[in-house]
Amino acid sequence: MQLLRSCLAFSIVPHYKRRSLQKLRQPFIAFNNKVPGAAVDSFDTLLIDTTNDNDISNSNRSGSGNKRTITTETETETSTSTIRRMSDNHILQRLRPSDVSLEIKDPVNPKALEQAKAILAELAEGQASGTINPQQLLKVAKRLGDVTIDCTTPSDLIVSKSECENAYNSLTDEERTVLNNMYTRIKSFALLQRSSVQDTQMDIPGGKAGHTVSPCQAAGCYAPGGRYPLPSSVLMTAVTARAAGCPTVVLASPKPAPITLAAAHVAGADIFLRCGGAQAIATMAYGVTIDDITIPPCDVICGPGNQWVTAAKSIVQGKCGIDMLAGPSEVLVICDDSATPAVVASDLIAQAEHDVIARAILLSTCPTLIEEVDIEVSKQVNALPEPNRSTALAALKQSFAVHCQDLDECIRLSDDIAPEHLEIQTVNSQEIGMRCMNYGGLFIGVGAAEVLGDYGAGPNHTLPTGGTGRYTGGLSVFNFLRIRTWMRIDNNEESQGMVNDSIVMARLEGLEGHARAAEQRKL
Repeated sequence: MQLLRSCLAFSIVPHYKRRSLQKLRQPFIAFNNKVPGAAVDSFDTLLIDTTNDNDISNSNRSGSGNKRTITTETETETSTSTIRRMSDNHILQRLRPSDVSLEIKDPVNPKALEQAKAILAELAEGQASGTINPQQLLKVAKRLGDVTIDCTTPSDLIVSKSECENAYNSLTDEERTVLNNMYTRIKSFALLQRSSVQDTQMDIPGGKAGHTVSPCQAAGCYAPGGRYPLPSSVLMTAVTARAAGCPTVVLASPKPAPITLAAAHVAGADIFLRCGGAQAIATMAYGVTIDDITIPPCDVICGPGNQWVTAAKSIVQGKCGIDMLAGPSEVLVICDDSATPAVVASDLIAQAEHDVIARAILLSTCPTLIEEVDIEVSKQVNALPEPNRSTALAALKQSFAVHCQDLDECIRLSDDIAPEHLEIQTVNSQEIGMRCMNYGGLFIGVGAAEVLGDYGAGPNHTLPTGGTGRYTGGLSVFNFLRIRTWMRIDNNEESQGMVNDSIVMARLEGLEGHARAAEQRKL
């Protein structure tokens, strides 16, 4: 058997191998998911047969997984040795521009979807009202490790506002200042977005037409609680929902750290649910009453999470709105010979330490810079503490660098990939950035580090992944707003031309009932 390096968000496959890979398309997609309990050393490459049901998780800013290699007997020794030579002695794989193509994959893991459906069914047991059974929620939360052993009743799943406030007061002055600064910047940007869309109206024949902009009533915000606590995600979701005008904001996170509770206090969350995964998404979608506290069914659910969060979102969308179905986190850096290798390397590592299935990509017009960045990555990543070092090294196994002929080629490849985060570190970085079309968030110039976006420069850090930046954007106040249209006729005589048009068009479409309804308005 020969080796083919597998990719998560992208299919990085040389042109001479793509035809044979088509035969593996379905096993390949099914493979990129994680079965609970499957454990692999994150430093090792796992060789598996394509019929195996092993897989890895997909998450945005949270999750776990490992680099995998699919084995197949359809590849040639020449192809294998070429791929091996390209990555020898480098931390970042070296790929040619022609080796890079985008393969959009379903972010919903089929196995995780099956498990999420089972969890939702379990939560509804013994509950005839269509809401979540609080006893079943406690049972699932305990079994899946969302809570500590001292959580013994359903009421323990609710974190009180006073507990969140106490967590905030327990922080140092510097920590409280940081949370408050982030809150102010995130809120300011969200309010700027909110002010860009207003109620409006125009004249129509015989009357007026317009739209109103109004928030949904209840927002559900999820913050991961796995590998690292993410209070920044609490602020990015809850503050944005509140800036949109949502009267009720519900937060959910498993085993919340004190800093996470403190962030909930700063954000002004109404209810904090000590719960994670599919069970948290289901609870926010269908609602639950625990003692005298009611979590209403949320109109919109947002926030990053692991593959079970994503699977549950895919189940409940339609019952409520969701922000996106997110996959592994990504950064792509475009740079020329003006870039500083140590800076570029630090930005790649910052993304890689998120998750073992994160991906860091370098596109540069300067081959010398690529070599210097690779040396810096090796030096800097090995200086990280654990578990950051292990996580970043695993992610870097599936990261890569491409030497491009010119910046036009860098832009073309970047647009093909549509990365979650796109950094521009070139001469005339503003001009280059404005020419890029597909991305989640754009960071222009060496000073605009992606980590500044992570920690509240203003724009939201919950961004589209896996190429979906081609057609959608990141979380914003618009996810929580409803733009609803209206019309009114004040002068029936002036509206007669529109009435006649409606009669004619209705009969052209074969809808006689429509035509006759319009005729009732004819003078």
